[in-house]
Amino acid sequence: MSDSEFAGVLVSRPDIARLAQVKRPAVTNWGRRHQDFPSPVASGVEGERFRADEVLAWLSTRAVPANALRPGEPVGTTYGDRFRAGLTGSAAGGLLRAVERLAGPDADRLRGPMSLDRYLLWLLYLVQNQIVEPEDGLAKAVDDFRAWARDSCPPEAALPRRLLAELADTLTLTRAGSAQESRAAFEHVLVLWRAAHAREGGAFFTPPSVSRVMAGALAAVLPGAVRVHDPYGRTGELLVAYLDAVAAHGDSALPRISGRVPEPLERQVAQMNLRVHHGRAVRLGEGPFTPALDPCADPPGAFDVLLTNPPFGRRLEDVAPPPYWSYGAARRSEFDWLQYAVSRLAPGGRAAVLMPAGAAFNAGAAEAVRARLVEAETVECVIALPAGLFTLTAVKTQIWFLRAPGSGGGAGHEVLFVAGEHLGHHVTRTQRSLSDEDIARLAGEYVHWHTARAAGHSFAGTPGLSRSVPVPDIADQGHSLDPARYVPAPGQARAAGAAGAGETRDRLARLSEEIATLQARAEVADAEAARWLRRYGL
Repeated sequence: MSDSEFAGVLVSRPDIARLAQVKRPAVTNWGRRHQDFPSPVASGVEGERFRADEVLAWLSTRAVPANALRPGEPVGTTYGDRFRAGLTGSAAGGLLRAVERLAGPDADRLRGPMSLDRYLLWLLYLVQNQIVEPEDGLAKAVDDFRAWARDSCPPEAALPRRLLAELADTLTLTRAGSAQESRAAFEHVLVLWRAAHAREGGAFFTPPSVSRVMAGALAAVLPGAVRVHDPYGRTGELLVAYLDAVAAHGDSALPRISGRVPEPLERQVAQMNLRVHHGRAVRLGEGPFTPALDPCADPPGAFDVLLTNPPFGRRLEDVAPPPYWSYGAARRSEFDWLQYAVSRLAPGGRAAVLMPAGAAFNAGAAEAVRARLVEAETVECVIALPAGLFTLTAVKTQIWFLRAPGSGGGAGHEVLFVAGEHLGHHVTRTQRSLSDEDIARLAGEYVHWHTARAAGHSFAGTPGLSRSVPVPDIADQGHSLDPARYVPAPGQARAAGAAGAGETRDRLARLSEEIATLQARAEVADAEAARWLRRYGL
């Protein structure tokens, strides 16, 4: 049943309390405190009656507090999700619990000799069908498979008929109680598939916490972006994270999303990912591992936002220098990607590119390209990330935030360095992840720096975490862009000795800058808090 079909359903205040799983006084308080609470459309001996579709729309804007979530409800569940689940008779958490069982305890029994990554890919496909077409998506998929089997007689390894039938039968009996649960169920399988695919020699996908830093920062500093592109989209994780960030900021205009992936398998998963999370049917192209091999693989025109996690560490041999190598001919793929990203930005555009840590300090041709990028004022920020964020590798990475040439700066241009190597926590013995607080700190440093610079203010940085450095000082360091070179480690002691008058004046000046920065941050935080309060009707 679609939400519009609830228009003919009337509910009482006790019905609302029961379906939303709150106490009756809560419904009374909603009606008293919020002028936009739906008005009753009928009254009688049984009390007032409300249109269920209007109540559902109102409750869908109010998230259940984390400490009030029921077992199985994912974070982000709204009272509207509960209300809808009660009206339709579905159980919130049913799909997620079924998926956790199929991807966990039952996986080895069901898949038999099939590899885990292939089994999880089939499960991911069926879960996606159940989510986007809950009425008959699975039935149509099974019918299509049967028709293929009847016409082509593929081997069991190519089309596991019995497995698909058993998975479909299990999933058909479950429904998601909310959109949040649907996304959580899909994401659960997707994360497991990424890890299994990596173990089988597949690509290294962008960790969710890193995607949120990159996407959240760009969505905050460049609201209203029209064209957003990922030229190496992998499974669409960065595009999904960007759309998540746009939605969190309350932007009404949705950007035009495009991307390119290296192979058909990843394109299939990326398209499922975008459809489940944001209902977007995006056509993704295919292209080589680095743009120099096919500079025309991406759509024509310039992009307002470009974000990507490209492959790096590969040598480009026997490749003619493409026109966008205007900053130098360093024949490592990472510097091909950096120059390409800058070349595809529209005026005022921004890019976030994930890089290996060595790109910030390698000598030779790499240093020459770095120097020209810095002197052209295209580098805005470099964030160093903790090691161990990626599955099966402890590679150290950094996020480079770039801007289109001529997009501001001029005299006094500075680069922000954020040293986040010490952040994060262990999720397994060898793998780390960034917490919500870590993500907010890393993205927030760039956002606050950008806000301060746009207002003509200096940015003092956060001791032990960030520092804004003038271009001449970077040149003095051989154009190294390693944050560790510029940001003292947390708790690092100052040199012993009494401060002279000059040093005292410098300290006072820096304190004044820090106060101005903190005031700017407070204004941003106040605005953000007000936005969230409005979102929840407070």
